[in-house]
Amino acid sequence: MDAVHTIDYILDPNSPIEEAIITEGLRHELGDDGVLTLTLDRAEVHNALTWKTRDALAEELVRASADTFVRAVVITGAGDRAFCAGADLRMPPPTAARPADAPERVHGDVARSVANGWQRVIASVLDCDKPVVAAVNGAAAGAGMHLALAADVVVMADTARLVPVFVRRGIVPDGGGAYLLTRLVGPHVAKRLYLFGDDVSAAEAQQLGLVLQVVPQAETLATALALARRLAAGPTRTLGATKRLINHALDVDRDTALAEEAWAQESIMTTADAQEGVQAFVQRRTPVFRGW
Repeated sequence: MDAVHTIDYILDPNSPIEEAIITEGLRHELGDDGVLTLTLDRAEVHNALTWKTRDALAEELVRASADTFVRAVVITGAGDRAFCAGADLRMPPPTAARPADAPERVHGDVARSVANGWQRVIASVLDCDKPVVAAVNGAAAGAGMHLALAADVVVMADTARLVPVFVRRGIVPDGGGAYLLTRLVGPHVAKRLYLFGDDVSAAEAQQLGLVLQVVPQAETLATALALARRLAAGPTRTLGATKRLINHALDVDRDTALAEEAWAQESIMTTADAQEGVQAFVQRRTPVFRGW
């Protein structure tokens, strides 16, 4: 089937049972802790994404924003060799019918494919209202590297590496890579990584500030899940608003940033979690956040 299955998550708060569904090479599991784990499940091809799996991932992230059962998201890859090798070029997306005398590729085809493809996936991570944690269990290459870097928190296996492979293929970075990497490490480091295209070890990625934690390979997912559970127990709407403010901070001027901050405060102070936080402070107890 081309479409992602629609899932109704009905969770018993007293049960540890998780829903687990596999669709188009993407495994998704929602636990009763509110953590949605999305596993790129194509280990035989280093978790390279077909257009179907890529679109399914974007749709899952959009759905997660609206799903009140979901309070944090973890993205990881199956197996122990790769997080994501980028696009599976052996399965190009279908093309629309065109006149018999039209060329195989017309002006705008490539730009449209990029915008509707990997750029859409990266935007779905950045725009997800829930915190996203990347568990980089192996090599993250090409657009797969950008998928990891778009996450709010990155945990990386000590054996993993980031692979900015584009220059080796004679192509420019896609999937919002130049936008992301420049904001994370500055223009000179971004140029070094992209112009030379050398692999970046987990240790160097942490040194550059791209990764929160580097852990033994076998502990990657468990560490990411522990961080996600901590985020899932937090004030979900507050975390989402904070994420948006930070993501916009380098794109707007001071007046706009301060206006966005003021309206975020206006919006969030009406939430139940914000009121719970204030009451817990007054009553000198630990707040219990519900996610709304």
